[in-house]
Amino acid sequence: MVRVIMGVKGTGKTKQMIELINAAAKSEAGSVVCIEHGSKLTYDIHYQIRLIEAKEYNLKNFDMLKGFVSGLHAGNYDISSVFIESLTKIVGVDPENETVEQFLDWLNDFGEKNGIKFTVTISADASLASEGVRKYF
Repeated sequence: MVRVIMGVKGTGKTKQMIELINAAAKSEAGSVVCIEHGSKLTYDIHYQIRLIEAKEYNLKNFDMLKGFVSGLHAGNYDISSVFIESLTKIVGVDPENETVEQFLDWLNDFGEKNGIKFTVTISADASLASEGVRKYF
């Protein structure tokens, strides 16, 4: 239950993400969470969205992000959607790194097991994405 929005800077990823987040706030009964890199979404998304600035938690790798996502779920079983803005910037890895694909697979398994939809943006040329990442487009 993972969806990836991938494109270079200026292709409308953030605008699309804001629309999806606000639509989820209106239509979903569960909690909606947005993890962002930088504080650029504060005034664009619905006030009921749990907005988390990832820099405050110093998430240095995907293992730390896995623990963070797991902790969010452990603290609130009512989460229905999680949006992650600028995934590779949050953990500081190259978008073409194989760990991106491994994390997305983990996220998909976690989401299916717990009934959570994940939407992720990655700032990179979509044509460079591996097959493992493309399956989430």
